[in-house]
Amino acid sequence: ADLRNLKVGTAVDIGDVLYTKLVSEEERLSAEEAAKKKAQSIAEAQRKKKEKKAQAIASSKAGQKKGGGADSNDNQPDFTKIEIRVGKINKVWYHPDADKLFCEEIDVGEENPRQIASGLRGHYELSDMQDKKVLVVCNLKAAKIVGFASSGMVLAAKAEDGSKVELVTPPDGAAVGERVFIDGLSGDPLSSAQVKKKKIWDIVAKGLKTAEGAVATWDGKEIKTTAGVCKAESLVGVPIS
Repeated sequence: ADLRNLKVGTAVDIGDVLYTKLVSEEERLSAEEAAKKKAQSIAEAQRKKKEKKAQAIASSKAGQKKGGGADSNDNQPDFTKIEIRVGKINKVWYHPDADKLFCEEIDVGEENPRQIASGLRGHYELSDMQDKKVLVVCNLKAAKIVGFASSGMVLAAKAEDGSKVELVTPPDGAAVGERVFIDGLSGDPLSSAQVKKKKIWDIVAKGLKTAEGAVATWDGKEIKTTAGVCKAESLVGVPIS
């Protein structure tokens, strides 16, 4: 047909495909192989994630055994009622409505990362926070902080006058998700509801402080992972919260 005689606005019908792509046996097998490799890659990633979680749990149990035998809840040391784990900041951004807050996604060895707000702007840049290993208090009640749902607390050492704040960090070899411990103390953490009801965090926080070498301590005892002690960068003799 002479398409030059078509008027503007004439409807054009779309017909069937005249020619389909011919796929050779080699191309078909290549596509199948690619799909197989992709499936294997996904399965391997899931396996490694489960393995990583299992290692963190094993490390935590090892630390608890090193700490001592199990205690009943009545005479259990207060520190062990709090669940503090090694976390890694996977993502960090500025809180849109609060100029002192960072918002973070932190891997603490669970299936999904936790979203946590931290008042560290003015002391750290975004680049300082990204991929940083930190200590996270995991059994506090989730709270809205300037509209942001925060499910935990990142621990930091703070100068008495507030002029300087330093993250408390685990040693490089610490496994993400490992629960920190103190030699000679052991016990399972309480639920977030129990922690709130009994004001356990308020009790524990009073004993958190940096000691010589900026090492994190509770009631004068070093806070550790199986890879070594946790510490701030330089602040000594200041509270941790």
